[in-house]
Amino acid sequence: MKSDTRAGGVASLVQALCYICGFAMLATVMNPGNAEGWSQVQKLAFILEREGLVQLWNIIIYVVFGVSLVVLTVVLHRKLEKSSSLLMAIATPFGLIWAGLVIASGMVASVGLAEIAEVFAQDQTAAADSWSIIGTVQDGLGGGVEIVGGLWVLLVSVSSLRSKLLFPRLVNVIGLLVGIAGTATVVPALSGLGAVFGLVQIVWFLAVGVVLLRTNDATSLSPNASELGS
Repeated sequence: MKSDTRAGGVASLVQALCYICGFAMLATVMNPGNAEGWSQVQKLAFILEREGLVQLWNIIIYVVFGVSLVVLTVVLHRKLEKSSSLLMAIATPFGLIWAGLVIASGMVASVGLAEIAEVFAQDQTAAADSWSIIGTVQDGLGGGVEIVGGLWVLLVSVSSLRSKLLFPRLVNVIGLLVGIAGTATVVPALSGLGAVFGLVQIVWFLAVGVVLLRTNDATSLSPNASELGS
């Protein structure tokens, strides 16, 4: 059980690092600067000039994140199912579905970019139009609406809050905020909450990882971990 808990803790920290690395790359090496007024062809040309970096970004933010999410989802299910069996029976499928959607989203972007690079050499306008369609599909799978991930975090947080066995209250409250923000993105007018979902989730993943790594057994918090809620 202790090894399971550590695996979940490491997976949660990896997910936080994926977010941090992804945001850092967007702000630096993948930042076009002032791109106002750029055409779709110019935007695609910028991406293709950094194709290797973009592919690396896809692997980190989608594939590594998705695989780690599977591990964390299973671990949290095992930790909370006894005290909240119905909630976790509902929550866990959402976590696994989210992982599948995230990985699929990354694969669509990765394969699509490789194909678009070949088309771009022949017809830049057609390539830009196709890339726009790929982007729409990718957003539909795992980028534009965060309801699946939001529901998973929300249900896990409610389950942990009710059981009072695994995470401190503060961690659960952060999780509730993340879950509500993610779920709300299903409303087009509230799509901007996706940024809140992503940024606050970094804090949640870090907190979950720390608590799991400092937990002594399958159910109760270690003395050090419980201090996080004080």
